[in-house]
Amino acid sequence: MPLKSSFHSKLPNVKTTIFTIVGDLARKHNAIDLSQGFPNFEADPELIELACKAMRDGHNQYAGMKGLPELREVLSDKIEKQHGRYYSPETEVTVVAGATQAIYTAISAFVHVGDEVIVLKPAYDCYEPAIEVNGGITVHVELEAPNYQVDWEAFKTKISAKTRMVIINTPHNPIGRIFSENDMLQLQEILHDTNIILLSDEVYEHIIFDGEVHQSASRFEDLATRSIVCSSFGKTFHVTGWKIGYCVAPAGLMKEFQKVHQFNVFCVPRPVQHALATYLKTESHYLDLGAFYQQKRDFFLDAIKNSLFKFTPSQGSFFQILDYSDISDERDDALVKHLILEHKLASIPVSEFNLNHRNDGMLRFCFAKKEETLQEAAEILNKL
Repeated sequence: MPLKSSFHSKLPNVKTTIFTIVGDLARKHNAIDLSQGFPNFEADPELIELACKAMRDGHNQYAGMKGLPELREVLSDKIEKQHGRYYSPETEVTVVAGATQAIYTAISAFVHVGDEVIVLKPAYDCYEPAIEVNGGITVHVELEAPNYQVDWEAFKTKISAKTRMVIINTPHNPIGRIFSENDMLQLQEILHDTNIILLSDEVYEHIIFDGEVHQSASRFEDLATRSIVCSSFGKTFHVTGWKIGYCVAPAGLMKEFQKVHQFNVFCVPRPVQHALATYLKTESHYLDLGAFYQQKRDFFLDAIKNSLFKFTPSQGSFFQILDYSDISDERDDALVKHLILEHKLASIPVSEFNLNHRNDGMLRFCFAKKEETLQEAAEILNKL
């Protein structure tokens, strides 16, 4: 029986994501796809074999809600070594179905109707819908092209008695910048005398370039006491389709997080957790990742150095933004479509992440690709 009356959407302004739109268009026109944030090369066969072995060994039933104890223990050790912060494997670590689930769960657990959440724009597109569907109000801090640095004085003016949460992303998608130690110290000072929760999206935590160090919220004593830190195995180990990550937070915050987590996913695939618990014991699998992706970044940028695009090398993530202002005065979304239809190359318009779709004349390209793919893309870009 059809509904007798219309209903009101909880997300009336949410449309199909730009990733789906561009991805579909790229496939339809057989374009080289540097739009999507995933590798076109395979993961380490050792990791694949470890997952297969776990299946063959019978680890095919539900895992515990928090994640396998052995995986939570190795994660606790890893974070303590890297950032000097101990998280109890029993009460402060949860294995999640990817960072997007962790972000949605964290927002759902803490944001009440009418609460304000500060979001730095440009921002990855999963934050604001999660705030809105939970009845929260997004408060924007706009970052200006081309450097997209945070004006911390302007940031302070956005805090009110209604501010429940702040969301940060470092290394940043789409713009590839990282938060410096000074950024994190300023944020820590601003939040110090508040009850504001920090949600820190750190999915590209190991993809840092040029000798820089990832400034995780876990490294800063006061920030760590108020932070939910989300990360991704998919991004780190080239297995984005596995949709698995982890989240750490102080016990009080994690208890509330797990109340929501247990009812929206409960647990994540067990054999993959067994594989990761073993694989993570070899530190080179993730400590060498920055150098691996820096080589790809540098290859791509060297290949387009004689083009008309302007750029500042990405500081982290596997994304590079390119300024096309010397090539076209089109809006970025129009140029993206033009590049796919006429030149068979797909990218993402940065305006999709900006406040009010502000056009900065920037396109985002993913360099987590084989060198031959990057070379083909560069040849197209050099002709524009």
